[in-house]
Amino acid sequence: MNASGPEARIHVLAALREAPDKVADRWVQLQLEQAVLGTGITEAELREEADLLVDALRSGLESAEPEERVVATHPVLHRAIVELSLRRARGGATPTATSLAVLALKEALLEAVQRSTQDAGTLYTAALLVNRLLDAAGALSFETYVEGREEIISRQGRQLLEVSTPVVRLWDRILAVPLIGTLDTARTQVVMENLLEAIQRDEAQAAIIDITGVPTVDTAVAHHLMQTVNAVRLMGADCLISGIRPPIAQIIAQLGIDLSAIETRATLADALAAAMTLTGGTARRAGSPALR
Repeated sequence: MNASGPEARIHVLAALREAPDKVADRWVQLQLEQAVLGTGITEAELREEADLLVDALRSGLESAEPEERVVATHPVLHRAIVELSLRRARGGATPTATSLAVLALKEALLEAVQRSTQDAGTLYTAALLVNRLLDAAGALSFETYVEGREEIISRQGRQLLEVSTPVVRLWDRILAVPLIGTLDTARTQVVMENLLEAIQRDEAQAAIIDITGVPTVDTAVAHHLMQTVNAVRLMGADCLISGIRPPIAQIIAQLGIDLSAIETRATLADALAAAMTLTGGTARRAGSPALR
């Protein structure tokens, strides 16, 4: 038999069934008093959240799930905690504040149990059950929060990469990607994906990767550039690299990096002229009418 016992479960359930509104109200009050939010969430939203979680907790205890596993295995309760944590993560609350918000429910529920019985033994076993349930809920909320924030940060990082690596149509069927800053593996992947999608969409015949804004080129950067060039060629388009400034040319030569298989130019203007030659004079200025 569990340390808290079936009698404790009965008393906790009774408190949740008889006074769910009082438990929810008290939980909202405790969160507001502790000022653990800092996310702009309104009191009405807190109350809606509290009603959902209190109801989910009652549903979990009414199930046949053992109390030590109910938070992890009861779908309604598990989902309520996960969704609460994700909302807090998206709202910018700290993981500590999110866990404290869940754990504040412990105090509200214990007060409700205390109102229903004054028996010391019953209160003790009920406290054990409430602690077990809400400690598990706090741990789940913390874990969910961390995962949610990581997903948000990853998505925001990718959005920033996409904004910082635009594909520009210089001429009909001639595209360019002006790169500024360091070119690493993650950014190379975004550049490659955006450029290949643009080649397919615009039926481009040539693509220019301009590295005028790239501060330095080492073997890793050169490898990334060659990967992108090869991917563009597999799409059936020619690829050029422009922005090879004298310092960059010296570094490439000193490192022994072989870019002989790649068409390179000193400036973007030179690369555009070369791209127009490569396309056989069939390209026209972007937005101009087709030649008849």
